Amino acid sequence: MKLKAMFACLLGMFVLVGCNTVGGFGKDVQKAGQGVSHAADKASHEIKKAVK
Repeated sequence: MKLKAMFACLLGMFVLVGCNTVGGFGKDVQKAGQGVSHAADKASHEIKKAVK
């Protein structure tokens, strides 16, 4: 019984740590996407300005 409880606690701990890591990774990807979007907007603005 003790072994099952310990296993359940360890499994729960790994699940929680994994969720936190995946959440952090998602935030990093979102920030990178925002950076790319900002750079594309800036480049588009510069191209429009150069064409005028």
